[in-house]
Amino acid sequence: MKYHKRISMMLISAAALAIAACEPAAQPAAPAPPKVSVAHPETRDYVEADDYNGWISADQSVDVRARVSGHLQSINFTDGQLVKKDQVLFQIDPRPFEADVARATDQLHIYEAQVTAAQKEEARLKELQSKGGSSQSQVDKAEADRISLEAQVEGAKHEIDRAKLNLEYARITAPFAGRISNSILSVGNLVNAGGSVPVLTTIVSIDPVFVNFSIDERAMQRYMNMHKTQSGEARSGALKASQLPFQFQLETEKDFPHEGILDFIDNQVDQQTGTINVRGTIPNPQGLFVPGSRVKIRVPISASRSVMLVPDTAILSDQDKRYVLALDDKNVVQRRDISTGKLLDDGMRIVLPNAEGKNLSPDDWIVVLGIQSARINYPVEPIKPSAPPATTMASQ
Repeated sequence: MKYHKRISMMLISAAALAIAACEPAAQPAAPAPPKVSVAHPETRDYVEADDYNGWISADQSVDVRARVSGHLQSINFTDGQLVKKDQVLFQIDPRPFEADVARATDQLHIYEAQVTAAQKEEARLKELQSKGGSSQSQVDKAEADRISLEAQVEGAKHEIDRAKLNLEYARITAPFAGRISNSILSVGNLVNAGGSVPVLTTIVSIDPVFVNFSIDERAMQRYMNMHKTQSGEARSGALKASQLPFQFQLETEKDFPHEGILDFIDNQVDQQTGTINVRGTIPNPQGLFVPGSRVKIRVPISASRSVMLVPDTAILSDQDKRYVLALDDKNVVQRRDISTGKLLDDGMRIVLPNAEGKNLSPDDWIVVLGIQSARINYPVEPIKPSAPPATTMASQ
């Protein structure tokens, strides 16, 4: 009995399997289109420019040295402070120089007294000569003595001037306003004068300051051609007369926030490097720019114009061609050939018309992220930005 029941169960199972095998198989669900981030090409006002590396230098710089010898009596500044023109920086002990002035003054008084006596003697001898009481030789000698003493009076006056000048040199003053360095010597040190005298400190002017950099010969010719007269002739002193502006930034800054005017170009090109030195002037009333600092310079070379930009990472290459992936009205990926311009500091690349003269439209949707998932002629699910990017100014 159990045997027949087992055979029945097996026959039922086999029949069920046969029925199931005859039913059509369920079709797998189609994969969803890949998600990609898209954005419109960005439009900006753009000014073409050349970028250079340069440095800041002072308009004036001086090594402060002593003109007379003596012991340093006082130092009248704080290291690194701003000093004014004619401010007393160092005071050398003035007493030896005051004594020299006094001695030279006393010597002058002696010579002046001798001149008075010589004048009287000359007058007396001339009077006696008219009466036959003195000879011509005596009168001549008296006149020569007077002239000699008068010359010594003038020499004594010059000696006083020299002694007073040395006394003035004992007060070492700032030749111009600027920022002073630290004092090399301390109070009490002996200061020597002469060519081998050590530098006491240095001063650099801070307003204005210069920005210096080198440009190549082609750039120089291009700048000069930009600023010709209406007759096509180069202007005299073209660079300074043209008031060519430039922007610059310190190494820790962005977006070239500072401006200046180019006002000098050297008189010859370096034959070894093919470059020529250029200088611009910048105001520095707050002392923000320190001479010797490195800067990045940007010189505009065109008028402002509107350009189209896309992220440089959204541009693909096919041998010598460049293209982007754009979406049509059905979100199907299409290839759009382009020509590329300069890469800007923020990673955006200027897009130019392709070989057929066609360019992107501000209304196009360009794949910017997920490019690896997008396939040409296949649909995608676009993720659009919540708000369009703001239009900004740009320079390169």
